[in-house]
Amino acid sequence: MEKNSTAKLKLNYPLTILTGFGFLGTQIAWQIYDPYITKILDKFLSISPTVSAWSARLADSALLRGFIESQGSNAYVAGRFTIVPLLIGIIMTFDNIFGVVFQPAFGKLSDNCHSRWGKRRPFIFWGAPISAVLFALIPWMPSLPLVMATIILFVFIMSLWRAPVVALMPDLTPPKLRSEANGVISFMGGLGSALGMAAGTVVTAIYLSMHGMTKQSPAYNEFDTFPAVFAIGAVVMIIGMLVLMFFVNEKDTRLLSAEVLTARNETARKAAEKEAKRKEKEELKQHKLSRSERKSLLLMLGGLFFLFCGMNAITTFFALFADEILHRDTAQATFLMLIFALCAMGGSLPAGWLGKRIGRKKTIVLGLSMMLGVFLTFFAAFLILSGSGGLSIGEYVRLNAAGQSSPEMLRTAAVLDKLIYPVMAVGGVASMFINVNTLPLVLEIGGIEKVGTFTGYYYTATFSAQIASPIAYGFFRMFSGTYLSLFYYSPIAFALSFLLILFVRHGEAIPQEVIKEAEAAGDS
Repeated sequence: MEKNSTAKLKLNYPLTILTGFGFLGTQIAWQIYDPYITKILDKFLSISPTVSAWSARLADSALLRGFIESQGSNAYVAGRFTIVPLLIGIIMTFDNIFGVVFQPAFGKLSDNCHSRWGKRRPFIFWGAPISAVLFALIPWMPSLPLVMATIILFVFIMSLWRAPVVALMPDLTPPKLRSEANGVISFMGGLGSALGMAAGTVVTAIYLSMHGMTKQSPAYNEFDTFPAVFAIGAVVMIIGMLVLMFFVNEKDTRLLSAEVLTARNETARKAAEKEAKRKEKEELKQHKLSRSERKSLLLMLGGLFFLFCGMNAITTFFALFADEILHRDTAQATFLMLIFALCAMGGSLPAGWLGKRIGRKKTIVLGLSMMLGVFLTFFAAFLILSGSGGLSIGEYVRLNAAGQSSPEMLRTAAVLDKLIYPVMAVGGVASMFINVNTLPLVLEIGGIEKVGTFTGYYYTATFSAQIASPIAYGFFRMFSGTYLSLFYYSPIAFALSFLLILFVRHGEAIPQEVIKEAEAAGDS
């Protein structure tokens, strides 16, 4: 019996990798979505007469001007006050808002879906192709209203199948192995993100070669490459869907038995269906959470909220921090983020192994400790270096903004420029220690019967943070006067997350030894 139990608890890596193709498809889309959509929106909003009129009316509002500048965008374009950056920021929250509103609902719907294809795949089968078509159409839209309509439809359809595609892995994986499996899924997602990062560079190189020009050529227009980049994302989404449909099998979850389906009497068929649903509801009632489990769930969701508040501020404003403090341009800042992403990919499999070996909560706490450590080390280095030169934070920021420098400032910037590399590397690994284990922990609290519902809860917490954090840090930045404040805003958020998760008491997989003992007792 022990031999069979051990065999059952070995992760099926080929199946998990195939399952990860769905997550890969969503990640390449979002990796392309953020930078390219902002460019498209900027293009149309900048030439909009309505937006220009609003900007003119608000030109004297110092408060609004300060808020826009705090978001990291120049409040003036060609000498004119503009609200274009603010509008872009608002529009870019749509995907997170839709995630909060619709993903829990569709996750719950997938829990109650009964078909020959299983619970999750029907949502993926319809959602992925429609999303892919809408995604490919975005750069072809000739006007702002059409662009907005296509974007709204795209983010809505994406919210239809994102929770089901994430819930597919827990459905097919024993609870004990979910952290390990989530490491594989996260690796596949990281691969999708890397493909998204590379898509624009590859398409641009091919485009320039085919037309015999360079980026400096007068005829070159980067918008001409956008349709091909979006097409790559759309094709990968469809490939991910096809892999799931043909190579990943779910059980037939239809409520009605073959005998009922072949019943001649329609009334009898409906009565059988009603009775089956009644029994299902009774079974679900037996899986209600205890008071202690509800407390753990709320603490975990709160911890996730603050965790993603800290992370979202970094990913959103890091390029602006790099420009102000490290004096690096956008391309160089993106390279630093690529280091973060690659180290996160490298940490995904060890994170799953650790979650299985020492426990999910301990691995999450370890990741948060690492994250807090590197961020506080960076900020402490700044304080020590600038303080040794007699510069306060305020004085450093004032001189830096004025384009002035001193030997102490140059020395501080040189050290920070080198220190940022290990900060990004360790931060990437730490993020995987956290992310790989948080979803399995939340799902374990809910149990196998409510995987889709609790996946929805997970994304409600994370998307809520991604909506709130840009605004919260925007005001924080406005009063702090420097993007260096990222390195005390985010640690505060991480510390709050650490404290909440520390008191979580549920969500670990049942230890293998306990399973063996239970099976041995059953055999006897």
